[in-house]
Amino acid sequence: MKTVGVIGAGAAGLMAAGRAAERGHRVVIFEKNNTAGRKIRLTGNGRCNVTNVSDMETFISNIPGNGRFLYSSLNLFSNRNVMDFFREMGLQLKVERDNRVFPESDSAEDVVDVLLKYAKMHNVEFMFNSRVDEILAENGNVTGIRLCSGEIWKLDAVIVATGGVSYPGTGSTGDGHRMAEKLGHTIIPLKPSLVPLNVKENWARELQGLSLKNAAVKLFDKKGRILFSDSGEMMFTHFGVTGPLILKASRHFSVSGCRSAFLAVDLMPGLTAEELDKRIQNDLSKFSRKMFKNFLDELLPNLLVPVIVRLSGIPPEKPSNQVTREERQQIVSLLKNLTLEITGCRSFNEAIVTAGGVSVREINPKTMESRLIRGLYFAGEVMDVDAYTGGFNLTIAFSTGYTAGNSV
Repeated sequence: MKTVGVIGAGAAGLMAAGRAAERGHRVVIFEKNNTAGRKIRLTGNGRCNVTNVSDMETFISNIPGNGRFLYSSLNLFSNRNVMDFFREMGLQLKVERDNRVFPESDSAEDVVDVLLKYAKMHNVEFMFNSRVDEILAENGNVTGIRLCSGEIWKLDAVIVATGGVSYPGTGSTGDGHRMAEKLGHTIIPLKPSLVPLNVKENWARELQGLSLKNAAVKLFDKKGRILFSDSGEMMFTHFGVTGPLILKASRHFSVSGCRSAFLAVDLMPGLTAEELDKRIQNDLSKFSRKMFKNFLDELLPNLLVPVIVRLSGIPPEKPSNQVTREERQQIVSLLKNLTLEITGCRSFNEAIVTAGGVSVREINPKTMESRLIRGLYFAGEVMDVDAYTGGFNLTIAFSTGYTAGNSV
């Protein structure tokens, strides 16, 4: 029987601790907060999107941050295994839009309770208010940890599950990266991911609160290289743009290293430019006595109308039947290619996950053990792995946590 220390009582840490203890080891969790699962309680707006039931190829395609590294751990403990785990522990689940899985109770607290129950039923010991300062190693082997209080614990293995640096108020402040780097590990630069974006244009702020249920976007740099393209839901805010589609785009902007980029929004993705032009021609004929500014009411949400009118340069009082072909094409261009300049991401305080972390090249994907220090393991967001929204990131935490706990 080994004595195993787990640093961090989040999703990855609790799963790792429970699995290691289930295999007969003495396990101690060291948690800097006074309670477990603080970030879990916030996920999914307090509902906790525990996993996603997409097939494996679709699942991996939703992990832009080193998804291929996770094939082994997901093969051992997949999204289906996550569902089986919670159901066997008494938590009923439901599948919602886009294959997202939630507790039937819509309560993240219930998810934390299950993870705590799993750990406690296998006699995991908890050390709350215990911040780890250093992981100790000699001759390439883990020997223990030193707490910030100065107390030293001798351990046979250590699992680092400290998370990234997003939502620092939950305790994710980069401790694991600092300790891993001190032991020789490479830390891929940390970037906020799944985060709203700031824009330059003042007119975007006039659209605050406007949600586009079906928009298509292309994110490209100043050289015209496309960084991301997809369709979905987005929303304008007082600082720029957000929503599921923008959060996905933010990951690619953040890791690109660009200081600024451009976001082209197609407001009418269901129509080609030619089809939209014909639609506008028909509407101009149908509402020929209307002023141009009023004609657009038939086509766009009310908040968008004055913005499009102003950007088009067409006099708002102009009769619809006097709109020229060139002016009509300008309207089409705006509706199919409304472009915003992205000036940056919001901070880690607003980011759902962290891109970057301990380099996966230095971690064995089959065991989550360090390739540099024997007895040192990693699990969850502390590693350079990150996914889109939809239950993928929590599944990574559960799967890598289980793999680490299964391997010590």
